[in-house]
Amino acid sequence: MRTASTGQQSTERTDRETRPVGAPRATPLRALGEVPWQEIRDSTGCAAGIPLLLNKIAWGGADTAGAALDELRDRVCQYGFVVEQATAATVPFLWELAQLPHVTCRARIIELLKNIADARQWENTATAYPKLLNHRENHVVWERAARQAVRARRGVVRQLQAEQDAEIARASTELARSLGE
Repeated sequence: MRTASTGQQSTERTDRETRPVGAPRATPLRALGEVPWQEIRDSTGCAAGIPLLLNKIAWGGADTAGAALDELRDRVCQYGFVVEQATAATVPFLWELAQLPHVTCRARIIELLKNIADARQWENTATAYPKLLNHRENHVVWERAARQAVRARRGVVRQLQAEQDAEIARASTELARSLGE
């Protein structure tokens, strides 16, 4: 219930941090709410479940994060090469998660980014069947947007290649190769 203003300044503190205990100061994934997930689609239909999966990857233990990443992969890059409408919107968050030291499945996130960067399923199909380009849902456009989203943050790859973790360094090198870096 709202109350009427008294005209006096509030004495309530508004500068308290509301981040989880142990979380980095710059809370990851804070831009999730800016994406209209309800209006875009993944392989299951409505992409509204993607923010929950991204949060599980960010904050979950190894098993939880791994399972969430598996489900996310199925939703945005099915079979490792079929992207969806929600893929391009998901990519910036994957880049963000790949850079966070506390995320337990960083190498697998980088591998997913590589899969998205290499995805050409719809483009190849449209070459053989140009009528595909006339469909209301233009998968070729989604695929190109997803690849562009990966390329847009490619400057992060060098930083990831320098990681001490051999798996992360290897996955980053493979991603760099795919991006022509």
